[in-house]
Amino acid sequence: MIARLAYGVAATLALPFAVLRLAWRARRQPGYLEKLGERFGAAPVADGRPVIWVHAVSVGETRAAAPLVARLRQARPEARILLTHMTPTGRATGRELFGDTVTQCWLPWDAPFAVRRFLRRAKPAIGLILETEVWPNLLAACREAGLPVHLVNARLSERSARGYARAGALAREALGALAGVAAQGEKDAERLAALGAPAPVVTGNIKFDLAVPEDVGSKAENLRAMLGPGRLVWVVGSSRDGEEAMLVEAIERAHLPAGALVVFVPRHPQRFDEVAGLLEARTGKPVPRRSRNEPVPADARYALGDSMGEMLAWYGAADVVLVGGSLAPLGGQNLIEPCAMGKPVLFGPHTFNFEQAAEAAMARGAGLRARDADHAVSLAAALLEDAPRREAMGAAARDFARENRGALARLAAWLEPKLPR
Repeated sequence: MIARLAYGVAATLALPFAVLRLAWRARRQPGYLEKLGERFGAAPVADGRPVIWVHAVSVGETRAAAPLVARLRQARPEARILLTHMTPTGRATGRELFGDTVTQCWLPWDAPFAVRRFLRRAKPAIGLILETEVWPNLLAACREAGLPVHLVNARLSERSARGYARAGALAREALGALAGVAAQGEKDAERLAALGAPAPVVTGNIKFDLAVPEDVGSKAENLRAMLGPGRLVWVVGSSRDGEEAMLVEAIERAHLPAGALVVFVPRHPQRFDEVAGLLEARTGKPVPRRSRNEPVPADARYALGDSMGEMLAWYGAADVVLVGGSLAPLGGQNLIEPCAMGKPVLFGPHTFNFEQAAEAAMARGAGLRARDADHAVSLAAALLEDAPRREAMGAAARDFARENRGALARLAAWLEPKLPR
């Protein structure tokens, strides 16, 4: 209790600095300043319908939430779905996926007055937080208000568990305030339980229940035509800060098969121009960009996927995929998506966000782990020159993604008796 009081004071005093940080980030992403009042708890006011609150911090969590939201709407059509985020890209993804069928707002900063105001206005009947968003004041306020909050599709890497353990009583109190936990795997459940979470159950990773839209195939064919029919394509998806430079240096040292094209699709749109500048500085030529919708010259070594909402199509257009966030120590991005598209997948040494999926993909013959950027280039080059192996790995990847489906049904069954009636 004393630890949370001290934390609450610190969180409140930090709010002016948080606003300044938003303003700084808004120079590149103006969406950070959208509806600023919601950051202080000014959520849309409840309209009398029961409210199911789903928190998805950013893009990956929002996409993972899509099939869950569909199940919730089917199970409780009379309810209002309130979807909260922390990033503009997450909010934009929510608009793209759900339109006006859900209500969206920012999750407030974790100051006591802000979270209480959020709960008074939104009046949720149940809260579902995806993955690992644990906010002490928010969860304490929910418990005081009698609002059951469940951590779903929960994951906790060994690295993150050590961080929570350092927070001591504050972390234990926050996790102990949860009404329930549905974890992705046994190790996640064990770590969460050791930190005070109430009796986690294991339901699996709902990201395997990805529904590939029907038009993705035609979009991938269009991208392939734009990139150049017949050429070998390596897509580096969801690349993060510093990874493009690492890979370009490694590619220039080692070289890829003749005519091969490397397409970088950065994770964050505010970095599109930065990555374009990096590629242009290296080649001395304008980099072909998806936003221009022009065919890629035959002599181009690199292209930039500067588009939103097309990641699955980019994976569908690839011969080989490397999933970003894994060469730098950032935990890795979603490797299940390229597997679902039937592509051989590479990833770096840092996959703690997808620890179990990465190990299982390698065991299934669907993925390969690179030690570093040079090793990633070596693996990609070998695969680009070996069509039978690419096909075998792609088939294994598709089977791997299909065999691990079912987490959504297990989670929905676990949630059903907990939903408002």
